[in-house]
Amino acid sequence: MNRNITTVAFIGLGVMGYPMAGHLARSGLNVRVYNRTTAKAEAWSKAFGGSYHPTPAAAAKGADVALMCVGNDDDVRSVSTGPDGVLASLAPGSLLVDHTTASSSLAEELDQACREHEVSFIDAPVSGGQQGAENGVLTIMCGGEQTAFEHIQPVLRHYGRAVNLMGPAGSGQLTKMVNQICIAGLVQGLAEGLHFAEQAGLDRKHVVEVIRQGAAGSWQMENRHASMIDDHYDHGFAVDWMRKDLGICLEQARTLQARLPVTALVDQFYADVQAMGGGRWDTSSLLKRLRDISR
Repeated sequence: MNRNITTVAFIGLGVMGYPMAGHLARSGLNVRVYNRTTAKAEAWSKAFGGSYHPTPAAAAKGADVALMCVGNDDDVRSVSTGPDGVLASLAPGSLLVDHTTASSSLAEELDQACREHEVSFIDAPVSGGQQGAENGVLTIMCGGEQTAFEHIQPVLRHYGRAVNLMGPAGSGQLTKMVNQICIAGLVQGLAEGLHFAEQAGLDRKHVVEVIRQGAAGSWQMENRHASMIDDHYDHGFAVDWMRKDLGICLEQARTLQARLPVTALVDQFYADVQAMGGGRWDTSSLLKRLRDISR
C-alpha cells in the first residue's frame, strides 16, 4: 500500500459528496472528481480548485485513493467495476472507499473485486446528513482490514468527527443499518409526541424545552422539533432515500432472521408520505402524515 496519500479521486458530487470532496481539497490534497452531471463537477472544480474528469476511471488514474458516494448498489457497481469504473485504472497498492449506503453483500463483492486488482477496500457509509457533511462532522462506520483503515483514517477525518472500524468488509454497512433502524423509530416517536401535544392544546415548544433535558431527549428532538412544529420539511435527509435505506435494512433482516416490526411499520408510513407527494421532504415529515390523517 502506498505510504503517503497525496492524490485522491472522489466519485459522486451529490448533497453529501460535494462538500466532502471540498473538505479534501481544502486540506491540500490533489482532488480529481467525477460526477454523472458534468456541470456539477465543473462547478465543484471552480469552487475548490480540483480537476474534473469524464469517467470514474479517468478521475482515479494516478490516485492513491478513490472514494465513492453515489446512490445505490447499481450505481456503485457502475462507477467501480464497470468498463469505465475506478478499478479499471487504480494501481495495485491503492485503496477504494465506498461512502454509499448500500448492501453488505455489495461490500463483500467489492472487497473481492478489489483483492483481484491488488487494491484494498473499505466500506464506509456515513451518518450526519448534508449539514454534517458541510460542517465536516460526519460519523463514518467502516468495514475492512485494520491496515487499510489506519491508512485512510487521516483522510476521512477531514470530514468525519467519528471514524471507526467496525469489523471486516460489510461491517460498516451493517452498522449503518442499525443507525437507520434506530432513527426510524426515534422520528416516529417524536412525530407522535408532537402530534399528541398539539391535539392536547399544549405549547409544543415549551413541552420540548422541558422534556429535552430528560430521558426523552435526542438529536432528532434537538435539531428537528422546531421545523416540525412549523410544518417545514426541507431540512435534512429525504424520505425517498430513507425508504431506500430501510429497504436494505429489511432485506438484511430477512437474511439474518432478525425481527424489525417497528422498522417495517415506519417504512410503510414513509410510503404514505411519498403518496402525499413528500418524497423529497425530510424524514421528520412523519408529523405531517399524522396531521393530515387527523383532519
